[in-house]
Amino acid sequence: MLDTVTLAGMPEVSSNFPRAFVEFADPADDEQVFRCDLTWLTSRWNCIFGQGCPGIYADAPDVGCCTLGAHFADRDDERRVAKAVKRLTPELWQFRKEGRRGGWVEEEKSDDGSVERKTRVVDGACIFHNRPGFPAGSGCALHLLAIEEGRSFVETKPDVCWQLPIRRQFREVERNDGTSYTEVSIGEYVREGWGPGGHDLDWYCTSNTEAHGGKEPVYLANADELTELMGSQGYAELVGHCERFEAARGAGMRHPATVRRR
Repeated sequence: MLDTVTLAGMPEVSSNFPRAFVEFADPADDEQVFRCDLTWLTSRWNCIFGQGCPGIYADAPDVGCCTLGAHFADRDDERRVAKAVKRLTPELWQFRKEGRRGGWVEEEKSDDGSVERKTRVVDGACIFHNRPGFPAGSGCALHLLAIEEGRSFVETKPDVCWQLPIRRQFREVERNDGTSYTEVSIGEYVREGWGPGGHDLDWYCTSNTEAHGGKEPVYLANADELTELMGSQGYAELVGHCERFEAARGAGMRHPATVRRR
């Protein structure tokens, strides 16, 4: 019997449950091996921002997970977002004047003493988060820009924003013969992924049944993100593995949040 907890009145399953994984060589890089969580990728999770999402903090129900600002993965990530910011109009970005006057990037010192750059927080949320009542709608201005320009939001939003709640991790693995390869894991960004603070979130979506009502499985609904993370050849092979996993009913582990929702 899987443990469940109730947060914000909604049932959330524990992330500590059996999962099925598949490993396969990266078709585009013979020094990499993908390790993918089939249980997560075939789940029916979908983002419910603006459709019942209570936010990760109870006192900010309209902000979703945009309360802390987005940490940039590297300089290239920040430069790409900067190009998108230049194209934001007042009609798309509620805090454009504030961003132009005081900047949209701030620095934060991490636990190890290093300085990290991130999107600035204004009035308790990311500066790009348009609040309810804004004519263009609430939510990410950079996401709205992508829709306006007819492009994928992976081109306009910070890496951490468009990847969440998919998590890519790298690990060097040494074989018995002394050779090694890079393991690239693709899985669910569970509460623990946020560090110790993840357990303090008032609500979190990936293991919450309320966020598992998607019409398509994650590997199809989030095709743009997975293609960007894995490359087109890697993603194509992943699709085949997911299709076979779904076809083998009862042969693998299903995500309990999806099972309970249905």
